[in-house]
Amino acid sequence: MNSEANQVSFPCQSCGGQMMFDTESQNLKCGYCDREETIENIMTEPQEHSLNFTDVEEAASTDWDTEQQALSCSNCGGQMLLSNHQTAVTCPFCGSPKVLPQNDAERSIRPESVLPFRISQEQAISSFRAWKRKRWFAPNQFKKQNVNSSLNGIYIPHWTYDAHTSSAYTAEVGTYHYRNETRTRTVNGKTETYTERVRYTVWHSTSGTYSRFFDDVLIPASGQYDAKLLGNIGEFDLKNLAAYRPQYISGFIAERYSVPLKQGWDQATNVMDGAISGGVRSQIGGDEQRNINIRTHYSDATYKHILLPIWNAIYTYQNKQYRYMVNGETGAVSGKAPKSAWKITFFSLFWAAVLVILIYFISQS
Repeated sequence: MNSEANQVSFPCQSCGGQMMFDTESQNLKCGYCDREETIENIMTEPQEHSLNFTDVEEAASTDWDTEQQALSCSNCGGQMLLSNHQTAVTCPFCGSPKVLPQNDAERSIRPESVLPFRISQEQAISSFRAWKRKRWFAPNQFKKQNVNSSLNGIYIPHWTYDAHTSSAYTAEVGTYHYRNETRTRTVNGKTETYTERVRYTVWHSTSGTYSRFFDDVLIPASGQYDAKLLGNIGEFDLKNLAAYRPQYISGFIAERYSVPLKQGWDQATNVMDGAISGGVRSQIGGDEQRNINIRTHYSDATYKHILLPIWNAIYTYQNKQYRYMVNGETGAVSGKAPKSAWKITFFSLFWAAVLVILIYFISQS
């Protein structure tokens, strides 16, 4: 970890208590005497780092400006970084009490930027209560009662990637044409001739180039979460990113990234390739397309390591665990809830009855 010279703590100058980041004031606040201290926010553009995978960890800063303790869960493998004055009794990822201190912390790239929490723990709980009342198939008892959950404020690591792309493509494009064709058919034992309008496709080869710049392709650098759950939590406004300062994570947990920079880049290129494919198809036009071949060159690629705020919770209902997340910036909720077998059965029977009635009236008409 850092040397003693680099240790940073935030004692209150009035009472000596430890000051924590306050979501309402966006300042450090003492939990004992309520004294506040403004966090100096240097309004500069977040620095983009060149994406050179050769010794990139050595080139990037690994100094978090505060002494950290590394914790690892022996149950799920989750790794987190906490300030030395903080303690963790249970794992914020899986709820297990098997959280152990690590003797040596691996070198990890320090975040370039952080999106500070704006939703308090009380607001997150309120958002969850509103969310669970809207679950149609949830048991009524679950929707009405207060659910006790282990709620942790966690900064989840993300990579963002920028890149210029230049693509060359070849394809076959088809356009629809129409012609009238004379045909015969037998009606009531008699053969008659009729004309029918028939569509056919004319194919031709095409080629071209497509260029696009991608800005801040966001890739989660955490392996501890359900990707679908995390993807449904809503967007973050990256324009509100602040330069990383240790004061922002005082009182919260900062997860250490488990998705390496190179693996994140591979995921980002998959995202870019999908967008490029859509752009190329739109540029090709036509009525049908086939045999599309795209070759893309990436240049001037850069990355940032950023922290995004999440309230993560695990709760138990009828001896079964469920998880939910609250967006620490907007309050949007993504989660899993218990389902009522009676409600699902009633719903299925209702629509089955509607289908039978529709079939009956259609057959009668």
